[in-house]
This record gives sequence, C-alpha cells and structure tokens, in this order.
Amino acid sequence: MAVYLDCAATAPVDSRVQREVMTYLGVEFGNAGSRHHGFGARARSAVEKARVRVAALVGATRGEIIFTSGATESNNLALLGLAEHGAETGRTHLVSTRIEHKSVLEPLQALSARGFEVTLVAPEAGGWVDPQSILEAVREDTLLVSVMQVNNETGVIQPIREIARLLRNHPAYLHVDAAQGFGKETSPLRDPRIDLISISGHKIYAPKGIGALVTRRRKGRRPPLSPLMHGGGQELGLRPGTLPVPLIAGLGKASELAMMEHEERNAACRYFKKVLLKKLEPLKPVFNGELDRTVPQIVNLTFPGIDSEEAIEAVSRVAAISNGSACTSTSESCSHVLSAQGLDEARMEGALRLSWCHLTSEPDWNGFIRAIESIPVAEHPGRSPAIGIGQAGAA
Repeated sequence: MAVYLDCAATAPVDSRVQREVMTYLGVEFGNAGSRHHGFGARARSAVEKARVRVAALVGATRGEIIFTSGATESNNLALLGLAEHGAETGRTHLVSTRIEHKSVLEPLQALSARGFEVTLVAPEAGGWVDPQSILEAVREDTLLVSVMQVNNETGVIQPIREIARLLRNHPAYLHVDAAQGFGKETSPLRDPRIDLISISGHKIYAPKGIGALVTRRRKGRRPPLSPLMHGGGQELGLRPGTLPVPLIAGLGKASELAMMEHEERNAACRYFKKVLLKKLEPLKPVFNGELDRTVPQIVNLTFPGIDSEEAIEAVSRVAAISNGSACTSTSESCSHVLSAQGLDEARMEGALRLSWCHLTSEPDWNGFIRAIESIPVAEHPGRSPAIGIGQAGAA
C-alpha cells in the first residue's frame, strides 16, 4: 500500500481527536445556542473549552477566537471584512505577496475591483519574502499587510516575526495565513503585533470543515471587521450560523495535543526529512525553495528532465505525492508560487511536493527510486542543472 506523503493537502485525523468528535456527534449532540437545558449548556461548554485551547497556541485570549469553516473562509473574512473600515477611513492600500494562497490573492483581486490598490511583493529566489521589501511597499494609507507564515507549495517559512517588528510603528493591520504553520511553528504567531491569524483544522489532525480566525485586540480594540454573512449573530456577529460543536471540539483537542507534543512531533518530522534527503540523493533533485528555510515536513523538488505527472503516476504504488497545492490541482497552469520565484518552465513542470507528519511511516525508498529511474528523461535545452542535496534549491 502506498505511503501517504501529501499531508500539506490534508493530514490524517488523530484517533484522540476522532473520539472527541464522536462524543459530540453521538452523545452530547446539543445546540450550543440552546441556553435553557443541559444539552445546550454542555455543548456551549465544549465550544468555549475549544476556544481556550486554540487561543493558547497563539498566546491569544478566548474572546479573540472566531470559529470558521477553515483557513479559506478566515482569509476572506480577514481581508474582505476590513474593506468597509478602509473605505470609511480612506485607507485603501493593501500589501501582500505574490506567493500567497489563492484564498488571499482572489479576495485581493475582488478588493482591487472595488477600488482598493494592491501591492504584491515578489519573493527572493529561495522562496521567501524580504521583510524590508514589505516595509518599503507600505504607505501612509496602507490598511492591511497580509503575509503567509509557511508557503503551502514549497514549505518555505516566511519571516513574519521580522515583518511584525518592522511594522510596530505603522497602524496597518497585519494578517497571517497560518494554515501550514499553526500548531507546528508556534512561536512566531505569539507576536502581539499580529492582528489576524487564519488557521485550518485539517492541517493539524482535526477534521475538515473547521478553522478559526484569531482577532487579536490592539489597545483593547478588535480589528474593525464587518461580517460577510448575516443572520443569527453567532461568533460576535462575524460568522452567523449554528456552531458545528463536534468539529469545534475536535479542533480544540487537536490544538491541545499540538501544544503538548510540539517538540516530539517536530523531531519526528526532522528525522523523516533527513532520511528523505539522503535516500533521494542518487536522483540529484533540484530543490524549489531554500532548504534551510523550509519547515521539517514539506519539500518541493524537481527531478531534472522528468515531468511531475509522470513521476506521480510512476511512484503511485509506493507513495502518494502531489505537484503543488491541492486547492488548485484542477488547473493546468504552472504554479504561481514557483513562477514568482523565477523558475524556468521545465523546472516548474517537474515540480513535486512531498509532505509528511509525525504519523507518517517510511515508504519503500528503493522502490521509489526505481520508479523515478524508469521514467524516460526528457531533454530541455533551457533546463536548470541539478543542485546538490546540501545546497539551496532556488538559486
């Protein structure tokens, strides 16, 4: 059976989280909005307990957590939710990067169509954004700066701590899409200068369909968000609808476990990465992201002369891998992330993403290598030369 190496797309549900979810599906099935009986009270208690657990991971308070359906909705609420305030105050400039997830880039496009001006900062060749470039893009009328914590395609960590420091004397709101970093790279998200944080449950071993937006108070005031939907008043009026108590309880449990087991999980992922890099060395992969800046559980690489679709098919009996973001897998165009890094077409066409977690077992590496070696190598005149395992991969 193939080993699952696509955890950046979605991770398996932790068995302890599953038990928590099932409890609130089958036993404590009450509506958290029903305040006049025990079923509703216990459901409300589960929601607030989960809120505390999520908040603890980022150094926030319970009242700063808004539950959503996932990071995509959280990103939309953070960006589109500030539009009314921006229009009222004349702050209609937005700063982000060219390597953001589509759930940030497309809301920015929508805001641009409504009269907002958007500046997208290009990354360095290694896949990370220079904090100074972000600062230079900021103007007096900048409403929001939005920078992801970890790139979902390359695994490159973005310097959000440094960006937060450079923005300390500017009133712009700072939003971080932490879908790939929440519960894994925890320290940077605790910076009080970060106003808004988007998180996703299914990246940290909770079910799909649940996430949250952290709305950190600044001098006692919440970011001035307006709701995208209306009706019911739940979640401080920002996200109406009956709360999915089982999913929320699962996210809370997953957050608690991430805090308790953070070090051992990261150690397991670092070990897996070390083995992976060593085992794949004979194939002379080119790394599409500066290895020293990547998280322990994601790597993006190209086997020179080999198309990604052919590679995915060839290794399918050994490992389940992808060629980039699962959210845009139906698109036949090359990755906007790798294109922004300045990679040539052949390298982008061969790009593969391997991602794992602390629960991942090792695949048959010999079988993996044989499968790749069995693919006829295409000759591309402009193809990038192979880069050694110990070097940065986006030179």
